Amino acid sequence: MFGKHFQINDTSLSLIDEIGRHMPGGFFIYKSQTGELIYANRSTWEIYGCKTLEEFREYTGFNFKGMIHPDDYVHVSGVIFRQIEESSESLDHVEYRIVKKDGTVRWVDDFGHYTETDAYGGLYYVFISDITEKKEMEQRRIEEQIEASRVAAKQQELEERLLLQEKLLAQEHLRAQEKQLITALASDYWSVYYIELDTDSGICYQAHTDIDDGYQVGDRFPYLETFISYCNRYVCPQYRDEFLKFIQPDSIREGLKEQRVISFRYLVSRHGKEFYEMVRFAGVRHPEDRDDHVVHAVGGCFTNVDAETRKSLEQNQILSDALVAAQEASKAKTSFLSNMSHEIRTPMNAIIGLGNIALSDPALAPKTREQLEKIGTSAHHLLDLINDILDMSRIESGRMVLRNEEFSFPTLLQSLENAVASTIKEKELDYHVEVDPEIATYYIGDNTKLRQILLNVIANAAKFTPKGGRVDFRVKRLASFQGKTTLRFTVSDTGIGISEEFLPHVFDAFAQEDSTVANKYGSSGLGMAITKNLVTMMNGNISVASEKGKGTTFTISLTLVESVQGENHDQENVTTSLAHARVILIDDDPIALEDAKRALDGAGASVDICNSGPEAIDAIRLRVARRDAVDLVLVDWRMPGLDGVGTTEKIRKIVGEGTAIIILTADRYVDNIIEAVEAGADGFLQKPLSVEKLAHEYHDILFRRKAGQKSKADLNGRHILLAEDMDINAEIITMILQQKGITVDRAENGRIALEKFQASEIGGYDAVLMDMRMPEMDGLEASRHIRELDRLDAKSTPIIALTANAFDEDVERSLQSGLDAHLSKPVEPAALFEALENLIRD
Repeated sequence: MFGKHFQINDTSLSLIDEIGRHMPGGFFIYKSQTGELIYANRSTWEIYGCKTLEEFREYTGFNFKGMIHPDDYVHVSGVIFRQIEESSESLDHVEYRIVKKDGTVRWVDDFGHYTETDAYGGLYYVFISDITEKKEMEQRRIEEQIEASRVAAKQQELEERLLLQEKLLAQEHLRAQEKQLITALASDYWSVYYIELDTDSGICYQAHTDIDDGYQVGDRFPYLETFISYCNRYVCPQYRDEFLKFIQPDSIREGLKEQRVISFRYLVSRHGKEFYEMVRFAGVRHPEDRDDHVVHAVGGCFTNVDAETRKSLEQNQILSDALVAAQEASKAKTSFLSNMSHEIRTPMNAIIGLGNIALSDPALAPKTREQLEKIGTSAHHLLDLINDILDMSRIESGRMVLRNEEFSFPTLLQSLENAVASTIKEKELDYHVEVDPEIATYYIGDNTKLRQILLNVIANAAKFTPKGGRVDFRVKRLASFQGKTTLRFTVSDTGIGISEEFLPHVFDAFAQEDSTVANKYGSSGLGMAITKNLVTMMNGNISVASEKGKGTTFTISLTLVESVQGENHDQENVTTSLAHARVILIDDDPIALEDAKRALDGAGASVDICNSGPEAIDAIRLRVARRDAVDLVLVDWRMPGLDGVGTTEKIRKIVGEGTAIIILTADRYVDNIIEAVEAGADGFLQKPLSVEKLAHEYHDILFRRKAGQKSKADLNGRHILLAEDMDINAEIITMILQQKGITVDRAENGRIALEKFQASEIGGYDAVLMDMRMPEMDGLEASRHIRELDRLDAKSTPIIALTANAFDEDVERSLQSGLDAHLSKPVEPAALFEALENLIRD
């Protein structure tokens, strides 16, 4: 009736239901452990006087126990249990009473069989029929025998026996059909065994169909010895150790504590071929159903799983091949972007470098200067676009790495303000910053990426806000728990806004609401996509709210690690940094002087005031001559005659690097910041003077110096070896270096650079500028060879990489090859000079 390997599951139940509808008697299936029914045909309902399955379910609880007369349940359970233990080949038979829905009591004949299934575990298949009339007939015949004569009784008995024989023959025929059905349902296994783990014995319930000399039904055997022999004979060597471990009684008991069925898949060699097989064990009684919670007996079976296993392995191989292809594609994409970055940055280096050199000519015509500045602006915009594309590539390939480092939060805020200062000033925007006083001074996190996130949002707000508008930047401390603090950054503007339709696409790569607006403001469409990805990498959230023509608000929530060292800075050093500090205060405004002096006196500082730059210079020169040191100089930016920058430059030459110089300004944004820094300024603060901000700024200066910052080297008269294969790039870098009085010796490739270094005197070169991509020998190889030379300056001479590759891994390779710094092309003169000043050792 059913094919071989027929197995009960959700699909085959529909087939059983079709068969059940045509059966003359009742047929149902229930779970051995719980008695819960999983199927009952219509004839079963009708035997119990129910019209529908729902009525039968409600009346019996859809449970085998609910189908039996309460007085007969214990007897029936015992009979079924004994019959199962005696043999699994014959149908189990028992008679018992039932109570119909109308209350009448009827007798039924029960023929059942027990089997194990993958989907439901142990199941009973049961056929029942109403035998009440048979019972009543037997009773009437007994009574008739008493009343009738002996001859009549014998005649009647003979007739009854003939009728009973016919019925038994019919029932036997029915049992044969039922047995065939149950055998088909349980034929998914090659062999089935009952195993007593405590006695190491087993009984064969179904012979192994793929072994000619195996045990037959009813054979008893020693369990471990038999299974070990089977393993050594058929299981392939690479699977034997795991097979032997799996079949150990303790291993079986341990596995069945958590699962009702455990299995192990392995490869066998039999009949001249290899194929996959599986052994399964199921507890006869689950541990939780026993008083000692231990499995003592199990059912074991072997089954062929070769087809499904090979299909699974084939699918896994397809997935593996697809992964390799994707990884190769990612590498190719990375290589392409790296090469394109290099090829684009190389001419960009020439454009920007020549533009900077041309702009340094004081005789340059105004119109030409304007055109060169526009060229520089466009070149930097293109450079920003390249950097954005590289950032997206690193994010998508999973190579963007987060760093954890301590950083100063006030310094971060100041750097953001400095970055957007020119745009704010040019567009006359009202830029308002509000910082929660509970914000700490120091946190641990990726300072660079946090700055990139905030700068992208603030710069966008400034970019898309019309002249005279307003940009608000607020930082709020939301919560602090177990050494971590969650901060909320809010950036609001009164700009052009975003339409409701475009809002869901704000963070999509290359998404632009209006191409004409993008052209006007120079947007690449990548900034917000990068920002969103960086925020996600840092386990934060970013959201946007906007209304067209009225403005936009971005909200970012990020969690940073609290700095224990930073807490010490805040609680101890910062509050005491101004106490007993010797301060020179310079300002031409007497009211500002008096106000600032009073605030500093209150902080415990010792303050001398000067009304002009020349007066301060004379006073400081006198104090230095008397060896009366000055800790801090505060200089007003705008003063008649000698201004703050000029005063700073002269004071720095007198005091050296031991004194901190901070410029004070009433202007919100400072022009010529680079000029002021080159003159010797350590920082900037707005007027009116805030003692708290001054304490933090002064503390940061001291902290940086304690961290190991040394005096910058004087570049005048230095001798540099430049390895650069492109003539135009070499010419530009040489002209830039010559502005500082540096002598340049050029090498056209890495091999020549190595030869020139070998031929030079010890200490002949103060530093080496090494291009990474050159013919004959590239920069990495040349740097490694220089570091391996047997001479005193081989490892101490600074080597700085000059490369058009801007990936983080390029920096890592440079450092691993012994280079001291990595500058991406086009090289900014300020960055180049700073690297040389910090790395050259006197």
